[in-house]
Amino acid sequence: MHAWKYSLLLLCSLSLLGADEADIPEVEESKEVADASDVFFMSRAESLPDAKMEDNSDHYLEGYIQALVDMHYYEHQVVVLVEDRTVYLYNLPNNSLLANSIISFVQDIPCVCEVKVKCELTEQECERRCGYVQLPCISGIWFPQLTVLYQPMIADPRQVMYSVAYRAGDRVVGKEAVCIAMGDNFPVYRWLNVFPWCGDLQIGIEAGVWAPFNFDDVPHVDGTCCELVNMDYLLGVPLDYAVDNWAFRLRAYHISSHLGDEFLINRPFFLAERVNPSFEAIEFFTSYQVNRYLRLYAGPGFILHSDKSFTMDNFYVEYGAEARWWATRFCYQRLYGTFFLALDVQNWQVRDWDFDWTIKGGYEISKLQGVGRKMRIFLSYHDGFSYEGQFFLLRTHYGEFGLSWGF
Repeated sequence: MHAWKYSLLLLCSLSLLGADEADIPEVEESKEVADASDVFFMSRAESLPDAKMEDNSDHYLEGYIQALVDMHYYEHQVVVLVEDRTVYLYNLPNNSLLANSIISFVQDIPCVCEVKVKCELTEQECERRCGYVQLPCISGIWFPQLTVLYQPMIADPRQVMYSVAYRAGDRVVGKEAVCIAMGDNFPVYRWLNVFPWCGDLQIGIEAGVWAPFNFDDVPHVDGTCCELVNMDYLLGVPLDYAVDNWAFRLRAYHISSHLGDEFLINRPFFLAERVNPSFEAIEFFTSYQVNRYLRLYAGPGFILHSDKSFTMDNFYVEYGAEARWWATRFCYQRLYGTFFLALDVQNWQVRDWDFDWTIKGGYEISKLQGVGRKMRIFLSYHDGFSYEGQFFLLRTHYGEFGLSWGF
């Protein structure tokens, strides 16, 4: 099989995956579920005609599976070999979350009897493949699309993502408020197989803004029902490194806070008390994926500079855990869903090291198992300090119900 055949196979798979449900013959699962953990995996069997693939050669299946893997995981340059319906995967990323996602993806393809992971191609295998495919030869990739290497800390009140939430009971912002966040992490470049542990190293840019709107007893004379209380802006440069079950993030960032104009109009006396709580900081976090269901993370931060009107002590620490369980495949929509529960705890020197914690739980939906962009519906409870910059040193507690989307 020559290189042009891979292109043809890729076009065929694109056409097949894009077809209407009415055009795809109904097929039964090609493999029995081995154990309860298999419900974590997206299945390709609902969308691929395994009856037509039964009679195809190993070379045909090899090209077909390689094309599917490249469609979803191109930046990792995974190599596929097929012998007697057994699929051998080479060059898997040295990151357990991504590697497991790729393995489960291939396991669900019809006619695949077994999936085995190997480290390096032998000379005979290289010679065989050189006849019809070019081996991966790049050391990195620009603008990787699949995922970030350091997964977001979803219970962190200042996690960069898109969200909208109804907040109740906040004595600082207002007893009834709607909080909106907008932000994203944009991966710029990813180096593959980087020293010292042959992991992946990625640099990116992230930016976010948080804006709470108060609906509680707003003293507007013109009859409007809410006021913009505060807006916080963040700009950061994260450097992530991931290997096996470990992920590390070194991030330098700037954050600044600005009171809303409606808030100031309604409270002109606050102009005399207004400060500029802006600072630049650097932090280093470590994350460990204990298994498919549990993740732990922790790290220190150091404030490099703060505005003279709102001086900040230098140190803070943050740590937490995330659990996911009861995962389900939505075969018709080809989506993957799971329940989650996350806890985030912070201690800041400027707050006398008092505990500040947030717990968040809900349901998460994504396209691929464990990685990629996700949508979450959640309930959360916060007890500690406010994260609205002007009120950073005031204690509060509140509950939220909302929707978020991002990594």
